[in-house]
Amino acid sequence: MHDDRTLIEARLKRVLDERIRPAVYPESVPLDVAVWTAPGEPVPVAEGLAAQPAPTQVGARWGAPWATSWFRVTGTVPQEWAGKTVEAILDLGFDENMPGFQCEGLVYRPDGTPVKGLNPRNQWVRIAAPATGGEDVKLHIEAASNPVILDYHPFLPTRLGDQETAGSEPQYTLARMDLAVFDETVWQLVIDLEVLGELMQELPEDSGRRYAVVRAIGRALDAVDLQDVNGSAPAARAELVDVLATPAEPSAHRISAVGHAHIDSAWLWPLRETVRKVARTTSNMTALIEDEPDFVFAMSQAQQWAWVKEHRPEVWAKVKKAVADGRFVPAGGMWVESDTNMPGSEAMARQFVHGKRFFLDEFGIENDEAWLPDTFGFAAGLPQIIKAAGSKWLLTQKISWSQTNRFPHHTFNWEGIDGTRIFTHFPPVDTYNCSMKGSEIAHAAKNFKDKGVARHSLAPTGWGDGGGGTTREMIAKAGRLRNLEGSATVEWETPERFFEKAEAEYPNAPVWVGELYLELHRATLTSQAGTKQGNRRSEHLLREAELWAATAAVRNAEFAYPYEELDRIWKTVLLHQFHDILPGSSIAWVHREARATYAAVADELNGIIDAAQRALAGDGGTGTLVFNSTPHTRDGVPAGGARPASVDGQSAIASRAGGGYVLDNGLLRVEIDARGLIVSAYDIAADRETVAPGQVANLPQIHADFPNMWDAWDVDEFYRNTVTDLTEAHEVVPGDDGASVRVVRAFGDSRLTQVLSLAPGAMRLDIDTEVDWHETEKFLKLAFPLDIHAERYASETQFGHFYRATHTNTSWEAAKFEACNHRFVHMEEPGWGVALVNDSTYGHDVTRTVRESDAGTTTTVRVSLLRAPRFPDPETDQGVHRFRHALVPGAAIGDAVREGYRINLPERRIAGGAEVAPLVTVDNDAVVVTAVKLADDGSGDVVVRFHESRGGRARATLTAGFGIGSVTVTDLLERPLADAPSPERVGETVAVRLRPFELVTLRLTRA
Repeated sequence: MHDDRTLIEARLKRVLDERIRPAVYPESVPLDVAVWTAPGEPVPVAEGLAAQPAPTQVGARWGAPWATSWFRVTGTVPQEWAGKTVEAILDLGFDENMPGFQCEGLVYRPDGTPVKGLNPRNQWVRIAAPATGGEDVKLHIEAASNPVILDYHPFLPTRLGDQETAGSEPQYTLARMDLAVFDETVWQLVIDLEVLGELMQELPEDSGRRYAVVRAIGRALDAVDLQDVNGSAPAARAELVDVLATPAEPSAHRISAVGHAHIDSAWLWPLRETVRKVARTTSNMTALIEDEPDFVFAMSQAQQWAWVKEHRPEVWAKVKKAVADGRFVPAGGMWVESDTNMPGSEAMARQFVHGKRFFLDEFGIENDEAWLPDTFGFAAGLPQIIKAAGSKWLLTQKISWSQTNRFPHHTFNWEGIDGTRIFTHFPPVDTYNCSMKGSEIAHAAKNFKDKGVARHSLAPTGWGDGGGGTTREMIAKAGRLRNLEGSATVEWETPERFFEKAEAEYPNAPVWVGELYLELHRATLTSQAGTKQGNRRSEHLLREAELWAATAAVRNAEFAYPYEELDRIWKTVLLHQFHDILPGSSIAWVHREARATYAAVADELNGIIDAAQRALAGDGGTGTLVFNSTPHTRDGVPAGGARPASVDGQSAIASRAGGGYVLDNGLLRVEIDARGLIVSAYDIAADRETVAPGQVANLPQIHADFPNMWDAWDVDEFYRNTVTDLTEAHEVVPGDDGASVRVVRAFGDSRLTQVLSLAPGAMRLDIDTEVDWHETEKFLKLAFPLDIHAERYASETQFGHFYRATHTNTSWEAAKFEACNHRFVHMEEPGWGVALVNDSTYGHDVTRTVRESDAGTTTTVRVSLLRAPRFPDPETDQGVHRFRHALVPGAAIGDAVREGYRINLPERRIAGGAEVAPLVTVDNDAVVVTAVKLADDGSGDVVVRFHESRGGRARATLTAGFGIGSVTVTDLLERPLADAPSPERVGETVAVRLRPFELVTLRLTRA
């Protein structure tokens, strides 16, 4: 037989596009349309419904950027349509290739009941099935004219990303507002042909099954009367019955489809628009659940559920019913799908605390899985946090975006820094927006790396990023793929059911140890410095607020612990850790609001801290109390306590031969040359130089920074090919305090001012940097070439630190040319090390070279300060920024931990006469307390969370500064751990033994 496959494939495409799809709606009549545009921000639904619209028509332009228009459509179903299915087709001017990225709408009945959302792949509203004829139709559409930010030519700078600069030009043209007859038989024929046509493309060219499908399609197309598609559709479908009924092979890959709409809590739209996106999507999904008995939809991010509850109570009622029926499933157990690289230890823990507690309180449901499909890589401390929250599984997708190395597993056990393992799945479909295309299903089966030992994978199915969710077409396709020869099988299942099956069939899954590093989007560790600083500062202010408020509440019966305020503020901070806010990859509007929010958070938390400390300090006395919020004694003040500080030693400044200055405090001698660069940082006791021979430290360097794509997200390795050392100084003078050096540099349109100082009695050089930044597409770093031989270095992560190589032996190591740290990086030779600590930066790189002069090794650490990408925010990072760093020669890992806390938690001074004893003390500095607070349930119990911080085993005695009744080991949600051994307790002390990096939470009742 002659091979006519390509002829039939081309025929199928044309007949579908030009004849069959148009016949889905064979008859239509126009609706009358009127519109009212809300002034300013969106208005309540009742106001939009009551507004008086003006007549408009198809073809009219509408919608200034970020505006809201209320359309009213009215009409009557023709009498001759009696007995037929009638739908409204409401096309606001959609581009079907941009679901979630342009205009959207939510349809209401006149009484305010939401019907469903409108988006480019979901333009229909069911009116009657069957119609009686003569029905009056009246619908209202709350239409958002969100501008297109990421267009066909992507990453072009645009001012549309902020309401303040977007202008008022209408963005869309009203395309279609009709009542139409819906021919379900033709619609089903479209699905039949799409499924088979897509399957045919994926089958081997020499397979009999492919030819069987080709011939069946050919017969079906022969049966279609192109002048009467609707009348001939049943005959065409009959030709496909047998080929659609042939069952899958018993060995076929098995896919668990989970209805899904990955909704970015902010990205190319502001937070307020996400509130409406969630309402549109949940309206659609609850409607689909009512129509499709097998369909299951999962939604993560408790914050988004809370938005529905708060802003759309009528939608919330439908959601609650669907949850009760087991069809609408809370997923993930986190407040938002956060970044996991940059959030601090407590913040990462609280993502699960607040997320899981919301689902428990609202539905009595506890999630066993963490659900993070789009997060930009995963910190090595995360497995322990997931387990400590009472969960045991993780789903992610983004690792498939890595540019250099292919991850070797799709189902595996992920081991974190403390040895905790979490069963993890990485869907081989390689998208979190699966639409049930044959190419996607075939890719999942072919791509699955665990063949022969496992056969299950998961497919998150539905339009996402900007929302929309699953469509009826996807459900219809999945129905045909449930058991179809040549395809993987597809079944709608909850995430829990998938993980149960996957874990049962793969009990000895391979193990991946350490971080799940995404070899892409590395620049998100630096973009939008103001957002990152707001996050870091908020995390530490929350630590202080909880610590001092708990201490005051226990010690002073008149002080009320601010439960509600802290709960609300935590949720605000957690929201802004979403994986497009904290990473700096959202539009200007998002980051402008974030900066204002962080400022308000700081004001409120400082108020709480001040009130608590004043309650503790009392009114008597004329002295000054120093409050120490760090987990280590500082200047004689105990951790978590307050007393007058005592500092030994002094610092001196002298002129340096050849120009510049020398700072000396008896422990460390630092030479700064006439250019304001550090040429020596000498550890006096160790008789050891820190700066590599012939090199200068604290060297500002600037690179051209124009990645191939994803401007705010990416820095490509070739950025290193060109670098300018900013060695010229306009000013190098003693600082105002007489014990520091002030350096001023100008470059481009920007200005950099630094103050370098040595504190008395401290083994560190403090570096305060201010940058008035006005560059474009540039990357600013500070370089510290160190005379140290280290094949690996430590970066702080949640509840510990993680080691990375300084060399590039393999492509995996070479790909980590920009990486994340929290408060410190540390490297050492046996017996001597160096730490570089910071108060607000995350991105860095470490490289090593061997010197020709003495064959010694130079290990260079560079901290990333600022970038200037133009998409999606064309003014990224413009303006004044302040950073604090400290170079700590002679530092062991414990010194790095201590100095990292010190720089982030400055002392506070309050007038008072009475010393404040710590509420809780720990007698081993290796054991770091990350939280002291009152229990969330309002019981007044004291909760203490701590971990081993140095990577070794530790024994410690925890002593309570109050009478305690019972001591209970709990999970992060402050619930008793059934399998935890009882703590060893004597009076008010508790003896603890910790594994390396082990995390423990204790709940202490008050006697």
